[in-house]
Amino acid sequence: MEKQRCGWAKKPLDIEYHDNEWGVPVHEDRKLFEFLVLDAFQAGLSWSTILNKRENFRKAFDGFDYHIIVKYKQSKIDELLQNEGIIRNKLKINATITNAKAFIQVQSELGSFDKYIWSFTGGKTIINSWKEMSDVPATSPESDAMSKDLKKRGFKFVGSTICYAFMQAAGMVNDHLISCFRYKEINYDK
Repeated sequence: MEKQRCGWAKKPLDIEYHDNEWGVPVHEDRKLFEFLVLDAFQAGLSWSTILNKRENFRKAFDGFDYHIIVKYKQSKIDELLQNEGIIRNKLKINATITNAKAFIQVQSELGSFDKYIWSFTGGKTIINSWKEMSDVPATSPESDAMSKDLKKRGFKFVGSTICYAFMQAAGMVNDHLISCFRYKEINYDK
């Protein structure tokens, strides 16, 4: 019998991501930065597009190492703008560098980005109980607050919708449908 999944997980990469990553709590700063970058690039595009280019992004952006990204010069930006394997958007590329600087600043202030970002959900996953994909919101009061604070700290491409997608990716919210096999698996220790 085939497993029941959320309706958006249809293509092989989407299924792999859905089954293994989406909604699983992430507490490692480098992985959180990766999701911050990928969700910013996803703005206006499908998540499938980003998943198809994820490995290219990983190579192009030095494994999402924010300590390296923060030092990017114009020559690296020019190289990225020529890289057909990623989304070649100058504003989003520049935002990645800006966000790396702001990310490091948050770490120096609070000890870790993880501690900071999870404070928006009280350090716990918000467990929702959606029956239909149409029930899943694009924003929440938590993503609104996160967006406002990130912007205040100098982050770019962090509107509430992007923040909510980040929260879903990082497991800060469990938006798997209650009919999805992953819903209960992710909530097993709650």
